[in-house]
Amino acid sequence: MRGDLHIHSNFSGDGRQSVEDILRLCREHRLEVLAITDHNCMDCYPVKVDGIILLQGMEITSASGHILAYHITEPVPRDRSVEETIDLIHAQGGIAIAPHPYRWWSGLKEANVRGQRFDGVEVLNGRSLRSSNARAARLARSMGVAEVGGSDAHVTDHVARAYTVFPDDCQNADDLVKAIRARRTTAGGESRKLAESFNYGTKSILRWARRGFRRL
Repeated sequence: MRGDLHIHSNFSGDGRQSVEDILRLCREHRLEVLAITDHNCMDCYPVKVDGIILLQGMEITSASGHILAYHITEPVPRDRSVEETIDLIHAQGGIAIAPHPYRWWSGLKEANVRGQRFDGVEVLNGRSLRSSNARAARLARSMGVAEVGGSDAHVTDHVARAYTVFPDDCQNADDLVKAIRARRTTAGGESRKLAESFNYGTKSILRWARRGFRRL
């Protein structure tokens, strides 16, 4: 079964799609798992979903970069150290994933991922170049942690561009978490194409500058 584990709704500071849009597109793309991971909030939850396993989550801005949290029920505060952020996620029984680790304005960078108690690395991000995703995959394998994928969609056109493949015997969110911890997941989909890079990079850097070079 396939699931997009990295989608932003209009509850994120930069999301441009409603929760209803996301659910509709997930069904159109025949996804069976969904995680809405808004920046530093869980305001989109609770979400009533039929026919799709929902893995509650959020994307947290740590002091060193972004961290994905799944299977949590309460928001995790931003701007804490990587270690403390992971501890707060684990204290809720959740799992911590290092997303797009080589993205220079929001990724953690390798030095802040190695040696930390991450449960996995996002090895295929739909808004990262193939070269960055390949480096992330090598990092995950060298650390011996799970590999996951997600579109990082902020607009409807990008939903399901990248995804995580789970074992077909997963029946609920608990099973999904067990599969990730047991490294029974793989990633699939597409990376960002080189032709998209200039427009994407320009927009992202301008937004970053407008925030006073502060991460979302």
